[in-house]
Amino acid sequence: MDIFALSALTLVASVIGTVSGFGLSTIMIPVLVLFYSPIEAIYVTAIVHWFGDVWKVVIFPRAVRWRLFVPFAVAGLVAAVIGATFTVDVRHDLLLRLLGAFLLAYAVFLFTHHTLHIRSRRTTALVGGGLSGLAAGMFGVGGPIRSVFISAFNLPKASYIATLGAIGIVVDVARVATYAGSGVQLSGRLWWSLVVLVPISFLGAELAKKIVTKISQRMFRVFIAVLVLVVGVKLLIWG
Repeated sequence: MDIFALSALTLVASVIGTVSGFGLSTIMIPVLVLFYSPIEAIYVTAIVHWFGDVWKVVIFPRAVRWRLFVPFAVAGLVAAVIGATFTVDVRHDLLLRLLGAFLLAYAVFLFTHHTLHIRSRRTTALVGGGLSGLAAGMFGVGGPIRSVFISAFNLPKASYIATLGAIGIVVDVARVATYAGSGVQLSGRLWWSLVVLVPISFLGAELAKKIVTKISQRMFRVFIAVLVLVVGVKLLIWG
């Protein structure tokens, strides 16, 4: 996958991921695993995703709900390390099929998300942080799970996005450190691509800020669900 295709993918994923609250990995992971090994796809996306989380806080600097952030971030950090450690130790062919099965379940989750209601309690934050951190560490995709639990607290749009970003910063640091400490390597080409992809992720976040009140989240989520469903079937059946 050349740098132009990677750049376009990152821009689209950043805009959609910021507006929907899912994070850019929901778009990037299913596409990148078609071109790279699953651990490489997860690792490089985790790095770009971390910067995407930073941009969410930067563009809405006073909107983070810190009392909600703490239980989500603590549970997510611990679970992300556990999930990332598991991913590093699994064979690539098995990981592809596990990822495929996860994405299939994920697509069903996205299609039915709007009917799910969760009470806004402290346990909601702990459970949501743990589940989304585990999914992020194992498969690189945890944003939609996190967003469902965060949405239970009925936050204003800016606080919703910024709080998700603040939590993601902690979770992504934990899993990137675990991947790196476990010896996961990226090709030189992918490392150099980050020089371009990181500023593009910021551009995507800025574009998202301009359209965040004008776009239908439901349409975005249907599009994401279809993409995730197709790739999930492909990975589960053909690896």
